[in-house]
Amino acid sequence: MKTTKLLMSTVIAATLFLASCKPKDAAIQAAIQAKEAAGITVAVTKGDVTLTGEVDDEATKAKAEEIAKAEKGVKSVINNLTVKPVAAPVVIADDSALIKNVADATKDFPTVKAEVKDGVIVLTGELKKASLITLMQHLSALKPKKIDNKLTIK
Repeated sequence: MKTTKLLMSTVIAATLFLASCKPKDAAIQAAIQAKEAAGITVAVTKGDVTLTGEVDDEATKAKAEEIAKAEKGVKSVINNLTVKPVAAPVVIADDSALIKNVADATKDFPTVKAEVKDGVIVLTGELKKASLITLMQHLSALKPKKIDNKLTIK
């Protein structure tokens, strides 16, 4: 009986000792977060690491996962990092094309005068409120740098 209690106490003590030797989630999280790039958030639950945030490219995303997997006590890594989209360059039509296309777009609006200079369309004259949206949609589709609306709305 005493031997059984002693053996049981030893098993419990050994289990507690071994369990306390494993790195804690907070320690794992702190160690990984210190090594990761800015903008990456690290969450750890029972040794499972989740990475979230936005990175510049796929190489940075892969490196972040590699860093997390290398940390002692990590069981698995869920990489929820997203790569920032590359902004498409803004296309602005040249003046010669704009002048021709603006003339076509405004022909149905005889009270509107349009001038083009350096990619900017300047509108003057009068227009009914109901027609304004249609005119602006037509002009915006021409890809000017800017539309300077100085119309008087009736």
